[in-house]
Amino acid sequence: MGIMQALISVFAEDGDKVRSITAGATRITFLLRSPLYYVCVSSWGEPASITRTHLEYLHLQILSALTLPQLTKLFERRGNFDLGRLLTGAEPLMRSLLRTAQTSMETTLSAMQCLRMDVGKRRRVGDALLPPPKLSLVYALLLAAGRVLTLVRPRKHSINPSDLHLLLNTLASPQLLTPDAESWLPICLPRFNADGFLYTYVGALSEGVGLVGLCVEREGWEAMREWRGAVQKRLEEEALLPMIEKAALTHPYSVVELGIHGLRHFVYKSRINVQFTQPEFDSPYDTDIERRRLITLYQQVHDALHARSGQKEALTLQYIRTPREAIMGWITKPFEVYLALSPHLPKPACVSAANMVVNWAKKEDGRLFLKDAPVF
Repeated sequence: MGIMQALISVFAEDGDKVRSITAGATRITFLLRSPLYYVCVSSWGEPASITRTHLEYLHLQILSALTLPQLTKLFERRGNFDLGRLLTGAEPLMRSLLRTAQTSMETTLSAMQCLRMDVGKRRRVGDALLPPPKLSLVYALLLAAGRVLTLVRPRKHSINPSDLHLLLNTLASPQLLTPDAESWLPICLPRFNADGFLYTYVGALSEGVGLVGLCVEREGWEAMREWRGAVQKRLEEEALLPMIEKAALTHPYSVVELGIHGLRHFVYKSRINVQFTQPEFDSPYDTDIERRRLITLYQQVHDALHARSGQKEALTLQYIRTPREAIMGWITKPFEVYLALSPHLPKPACVSAANMVVNWAKKEDGRLFLKDAPVF
């Protein structure tokens, strides 16, 4: 640790910041977010920009538990303060966050994957979540199978994707959505307001289906419970809960359903909706190590397309081939798409497969993405 501090200090004396150090296949990446320094040592092969994104999310997860002013005051009083004591119990959240960052594209793309559902039914669910005027609600979400089905927000406040990722990571515990469970949690959403907490009500509506409401009132528990009761009553009266449960069961889909020769996996992001969709990780990507290897290849292509690691210019199309697969990335104004294909497919066939994925996503757009959610 002393060596890391010394390296940071040497660069600081020259008015510079150390970003990374490479030694063979190993790279040491630094992220400085005063009063904390983050360091990652990796030989996995992910781009430096991706590692910094992971460290940034780790910083935001810590802020979600403490707020920035609290963190700053602690280290102003004692420069050698042991932060580990305050974060006792938060280690599972940080491990979960980093595992998601390594095995999913959601943090890389800064986007979410919502639950697939018919657009009309989704709109009816969203309307049921609209709060009464007296409720100091900031955001409301309905979750099923760990995915957002709908999100209701004030007209002038969109939720930042990183804040949403932190919230979902915090709420990922299965105990929170056991039948009749209710919880009241303080959480700081740093992109919304790094200086204070929102108070989060979580109530299970049925097995694996939960209502989440965030408000500014510390004493808002009873008002949120009343709102939950009204939402549940409306969902039951309109027979929407069985539809939600069915959507949760049918959400996962296989790449085979698209019927595209040689296609093994893909990630499609709607840049307009800031959301993505992907099939299940089927063979040969059905183990943790193979899934992480594939995500790393996607991340390398993403880094090249967006010129995140010092490349001269961003690209529109990137193609790489390994002994096991071909990886293609394609970015336009409305979308970006990443594909894993058989290494035996010629490049024109890969381009054709990419076009077919894009056409399929456009056709399924209403079910794949949360669009025109209610506002208040």
